[in-house]
Amino acid sequence: MAKDFYSTLGVLKNASEEDIKKAYRKLAHQFHPDKPGGDEAKFKEVNEAYQVLSHKEKRAQYDRFGRVSDAPNGGGAQGWDGFNGFGGNGAQWNVNFGEDMGDLGDIFETFFGGGMGGVAQKPAHKRGANIEAHERITLEEAFSGTKRVLRFETYVDCPQCKGIGYEKSKGVTKCVKCNGKGETQEERRTVFGSFVQKKVCTECRGRGEVPKEKCTECKGSGRKLSTREVDVEIAKGVEDGQVIKITGMGEAGELASGTGDLYVVVRVKPHTHFERHKEDLITEKEIKVTEALLGKEIEMVDIDGEKYKILIPTGFNLNEPLRVPGRGMPKFGIFGSSSRGNLHVRLNAKLPKSLSHKAKKLLEDLDKEL
Repeated sequence: MAKDFYSTLGVLKNASEEDIKKAYRKLAHQFHPDKPGGDEAKFKEVNEAYQVLSHKEKRAQYDRFGRVSDAPNGGGAQGWDGFNGFGGNGAQWNVNFGEDMGDLGDIFETFFGGGMGGVAQKPAHKRGANIEAHERITLEEAFSGTKRVLRFETYVDCPQCKGIGYEKSKGVTKCVKCNGKGETQEERRTVFGSFVQKKVCTECRGRGEVPKEKCTECKGSGRKLSTREVDVEIAKGVEDGQVIKITGMGEAGELASGTGDLYVVVRVKPHTHFERHKEDLITEKEIKVTEALLGKEIEMVDIDGEKYKILIPTGFNLNEPLRVPGRGMPKFGIFGSSSRGNLHVRLNAKLPKSLSHKAKKLLEDLDKEL
């Protein structure tokens, strides 16, 4: 019977990625073997369910077929569905193999999973998963660059055994089950005949040897739940949504089988005065009508707080933004460069609430000249 991963995590089939993640974290804490009342078997079931449902492609495959293949493309020939097409002209056969013929999935594992005399191509130990984190920064921090220290709970290499899962001083011994070969043979009877299938040894998990004494700290897994602390350097000019990859700072794998990577998604908060478009910035500035008419200099404040002045060209069209070169965002990825984008200023002319007799007369004279 196929495993019901949704029931294992206690979520509905239409559960969101966030719901699945929350359910996993709760159950992982509850059943972790190192905690009082922990249950290693349950913990493994929860972890298996999460590894499938948290992966978009694996989840889609599981929802469709009820199981997940280990084949690189997600399960052999694309579009295969049972025995459709074996009868020709769209005919379908309902084949009853009988209880002594084994599970249908095992039969196809013989063909597509490396059987028929070859070792099933499955890793002896699972590499640690990649981790995604989101970090929010201000536009000012994106301008100048910043640093963050991320702290999150994940599996790390066991500090006692350094990830190998056993007491190194005690050593290892040859696996009795596979006689040190790392694989076992199994004869399978199918409708296509009998086949000898080689599989990774379940006792030593392909190593051909077993430890004389498992690590008491991690109980032989080579890893423990702990808080990982990672320094993240965010370069100046980073844009909203850009991803920073930090190799080897994800989840630690079983028995030193490799650590996943950390992917930090940078989110830049909206700014109250500046709007960003790639390397350019857009802002608004309120000016007096006379400043526009006389082409005066107006004071501006840069994104980094520096004050400077810009000149309004005489006769400038206020319906168009005024372009200020070199006052935008730094160009991301060009290290050591001071090159910046442009600033575009939308000028809003402020009209006086009331006019004196003298001011009104001057405007009337000006109106005659225009």
